[in-house]
Amino acid sequence: MTLFDAAPERSPVRRLSLVRLSAEIARSLTSIGKIAVEGEVHQPKARPNGRMYFTLKDRAAQVSVTVPAARTKRAWVVDGQRVQVTGVLSWDNSWGRMQLVADEVVPVGAGAVAAMIAEARSRLRADGLLDRPRRRLPRLPTSIGVVCGSEAAVRADIESVVAARFPGYPMVFREVTMTSSEAVMEGLRDLDLRSGVDVIILARGGGDATQLLPFSDEELCRAICATSTPVVAAIGHEGDRPLCDEVVDLRCGTPSLAAAAVVPDRDALLAELAASWTRAETAIVRRLDDAQHRLGAVDRDRAVTAGVERAADRLARSVGRLELVHPRRRLAPAATALASARREMDALSPVRVLERGYAVVRATDGAVLRSAADAATGQRVDVQLASGRLAATVEEVTP
Repeated sequence: MTLFDAAPERSPVRRLSLVRLSAEIARSLTSIGKIAVEGEVHQPKARPNGRMYFTLKDRAAQVSVTVPAARTKRAWVVDGQRVQVTGVLSWDNSWGRMQLVADEVVPVGAGAVAAMIAEARSRLRADGLLDRPRRRLPRLPTSIGVVCGSEAAVRADIESVVAARFPGYPMVFREVTMTSSEAVMEGLRDLDLRSGVDVIILARGGGDATQLLPFSDEELCRAICATSTPVVAAIGHEGDRPLCDEVVDLRCGTPSLAAAAVVPDRDALLAELAASWTRAETAIVRRLDDAQHRLGAVDRDRAVTAGVERAADRLARSVGRLELVHPRRRLAPAATALASARREMDALSPVRVLERGYAVVRATDGAVLRSAADAATGQRVDVQLASGRLAATVEEVTP
């Protein structure tokens, strides 16, 4: 290149104010969106206003992290601990630096996760939430709420159980981001406030310890205890045991098992209803037979016999009519008819006459003596009272 060759073109220089530069940096960082990064915690510090700061370091890089006071309950910050920080990047104008604003700080590694869960468990136990009385699940819930993710498998598993046990049973699904305990809490609270939802299922497919970690969140556990609706958990697989399993009203190994625990079995309900009705019919027939046997043991005149037979006939017709009415509408009319017939039988019964001080006198052959002239001196007679009988001898006859 000679002195007369053209110089290479340079990009035009933009002249910016600091305010404008800061705004463009902030806008660029915002466009990155929510991120999750891993590293080691160094020099954590807490401020009087509750905010927390630390440096997240890797082998060749570092970034400043700040945890807002409202998020510190979701931050496991121990010096030297390897963690995963979830949050967004922001630009601090006053210090002229970038920082990661954390939504959540969770430990990385089974040992660290177990230690964090153990701390949360001890706080829940101290507040009596692990030993609280469990709420009974309704046998026939008006509707069943389900908090689950958008993955098709979990919802399909639950719907297949519903189709097998009670097709068309009312269900309310609330699909949320299952990797966020806050999203799960929001779905839980929404269903808890819905009229008619009598039980809630928390359902999620399997995952590793980190994926299931939101269900060991202390705030979620407290939210479960605070609901007015019983909660059933079906998180992960049979061997997975997040902390929420220890506070729910029922823990199931899979979403299918959870659905089977709360969806009633239609065929079993119908069979039970039929059995109950059969027992009721049998009891009515038995009471009728007992009443007829009692009446047969009492000697009665024609008027009494006719009245009792009419009452017995009405009872028989009442029982017969029971076969033409739906089971749920049979009992009340039958009970009313039975009570009325019983009152009439009681009114006509000679026993009631005897209870007022009268007696029935019979000869030795069983014939009822209606006149003194029917007896002779020295004759043996049987005297029936309201309670018991007497054997007597006629000493004098006065016609």
